[in-house]
Amino acid sequence: MAIDMAIDTKYQTEGYATGGGRNGIAGLASGQLTVTMASPRALGGDGKGHNPEELFAMGYAACFLSAMHAVARMEKLGDVPEDAKVTATVGIGPRGDGGFGIAVKLAVSLPGLDRAVAQKIVERGHFVCPYSDATKGNIDVDLSLV
Repeated sequence: MAIDMAIDTKYQTEGYATGGGRNGIAGLASGQLTVTMASPRALGGDGKGHNPEELFAMGYAACFLSAMHAVARMEKLGDVPEDAKVTATVGIGPRGDGGFGIAVKLAVSLPGLDRAVAQKIVERGHFVCPYSDATKGNIDVDLSLV
């Protein structure tokens, strides 16, 4: 069943979590990935597994890199180098008004590209990336070209 959204859905996937959420099992309905989840030591857990922030960091980094490849090609800005890298650092902590919040730092490396062209690819990638769109106005995203 397709998700009823204001987008023309071309792909969707399904994941699940069982047990205690941050202390349980998470995986894909396809069975292609299953992960033992554990709260990090910094949040009082034993750290003997993975946590949602790690998975979010990997997903955001991969999506952002793909978005930059797409905009560079579509807008004829040149090729994103093979050794390009996006490092997503995801932090979690208590919000001043209660509950928890996350913040993201994206550090982008585009070696060999003219800095002005690289900056344009980063900016346009941030506009195109669905993770960037989903977080816009919801969490702090610090974006830097390194």
